[in-house]
Order: sequence, then C-alpha cells, then structure tokens
Amino acid sequence: MVQSVELLPGGAVEAWVRAQWAALADADLPSLAHHQGETNRPHVTLAVAGSVTADAETALEAALSDGAWRAAAVRPGGFVVFGPHGRGGRFVLARLAVPSPPLLALHEVVARAWQPATDVPPTSRPGAWTPHVTLASRLTAAQLADAVVVAGAVAAPAAYEADTAVPPRGVRRWDGDGREERWLTGVP
Repeated sequence: MVQSVELLPGGAVEAWVRAQWAALADADLPSLAHHQGETNRPHVTLAVAGSVTADAETALEAALSDGAWRAAAVRPGGFVVFGPHGRGGRFVLARLAVPSPPLLALHEVVARAWQPATDVPPTSRPGAWTPHVTLASRLTAAQLADAVVVAGAVAAPAAYEADTAVPPRGVRRWDGDGREERWLTGVP
C-alpha cells in the first residue's frame, strides 16, 4: 500500500479545492467529494513510498522541525491531466500546484529525508515531481472535458486573486496500510 507525506493547503485554498470537488459531484461527475472519510483532504503529495523505515521517519521529522514548511504556500494553477490509466483509459484531473521556490525546497528536503524508504517511484524524486492537487479520478475522456468546464467555473477566492500567499495547514504522514493520518506539523 502507499505511504506518503502530504502538504495540506490552508484557508481559502482548501475551501476553493473543496468547492471544485462539490461542483463536480453536483454535476454527477467523479470527484474526491464522493470520498466521505474524515482524512480526505485537499493535499499536495510531497513523497511516496511502498514502505518507510524508522530511520526515514526520524529524518523526516528532523527535516520539518525548522518550520520552513510554512513558507511553502500551495497556489493551485492550471489544470493538469494524468492518464489514461488502467483498463478503460481513465484519467485524473488535478490542478497544478505552482512550483514556487519554497515548495520545491520543501519537496527536496522531504525527498532527501525519505531516501531510506523503499519503492520510491521516480516521479516522486526532485526534478521529476509534478506538484498537484487532485480534483477527480477515474474520469472517461468525455467526463474529463465536462469536468474541466465545471471546475473551471468555480471562482477563486479573493485572497488567491490578489496573489496573497495562503499559508499551508500543515504536513501529514498518510499510512495507506492503516488508513491513518499523523500530523507532523500544523493543526488538523
């Protein structure tokens, strides 16, 4: 199963992503709004691994202890599409997270800390990573076109339009095996 480290956007950005999820669901399209679990949150995945060693966990906590993660504001940009994946050629629709210098620096620190982890996919490594916030998965090609129109019609918050950095809520560890989150920084 997947082990990950995730940066969670705060305030207006989180609300905007959730509004896009809701608009997609209201349009009867696939959406992360359909996942009602308490831990379903908008996020940017910083690192992924098949399993994580105790050394990697310790290194990760040390790497985040200086508080530099607070400067890595998540600013969703244009749409990005991944896929087609699996049988039936389904797509994932996301918003690119603008790769600001603080976000790229945080990703590099996390990736370096997780070097002892196993099964780290190449797309999770610095230089190959595509920072994004997922809106919907398992979209057909026809649904993808509709989803872009629906999500694109959701107005961005005023702070976002004013180019005001919205600090992230925090960084969490997601344990896909145990289906549990553990906050490393910030407030749940």
